[in-house]
Parts: sequence; C-alpha cells; structure tokens
Amino acid sequence: MRKRAVVSTSEAPAAIGPYSQAMAAGGMVFCSGQVALDPATGSLIEGGVEEQTKQVLKNLAAVLKAGGASFETVVKTTIFLADMDDFAKVNAIYAEAFGESRPARATVQVSRLPLDVRVEIDAIALQNGQES
Repeated sequence: MRKRAVVSTSEAPAAIGPYSQAMAAGGMVFCSGQVALDPATGSLIEGGVEEQTKQVLKNLAAVLKAGGASFETVVKTTIFLADMDDFAKVNAIYAEAFGESRPARATVQVSRLPLDVRVEIDAIALQNGQES
C-alpha cells in the first residue's frame, strides 16, 4: 500500500476546516484551495480581487514548497471566482506567477466562497525530482 503524508507549513494559513493544506502521495502534491488569508494573523487581507489573488498565490507557493513542489511542477489548477467579471484581473496575475509553466486549468464561477473571498485556487503538482 502506498503511503500518503500531510503537508503543512506556517508560511500559509492553517486550514479553516477538517482538511489539510495539502497531501503528498505517489510523488505528487495535492493542494487544498487557498484563499487570501494572512498566515501570520489568520485574517482576510484587505483589498480587491488583485490583492486577494496575489495573497492566494503566495499561500499556494508556500504549500507547494512545503510539499517539495513549485509552480514549475504544477500540472493542474482550479480557479474559483465569486464573479467571472474578475477573470481578466485574476488571469493576468496568475500568468505572471506561472510564467511559461502553464498547467492545465479550469476556472469556474461559484455562488459563494469561504469567508466571502473573491478567489480561491487549488493545485496538483509533481514533487521536485519526479519524472514528468
């Protein structure tokens, strides 16, 4: 039986429910959705969707790093938006963060997100050193 391991870091917000920041299994890291919480205070950051997206990606990068992965090894993301009208703003910040490493992705509008945030992003990545 293959083992799985909980991935946890203080560089990203603690889970706000009965789940882990991420799980590592089979050379992959499965990251829970990240929202725009400040990991030091646990509070939602101030600002609009741009500021929230930057914090979400910062939190996601920290979880990936803790799991032995990075944006360069991400194979799939899902972006959840409270309003699809924010797509272009979020997409521009996302594109800058991922650069030429463009994983498969889905973007969906949802009726509501935890803590009424504007954006949430999850990811699946290969751990560094794993074959692609």
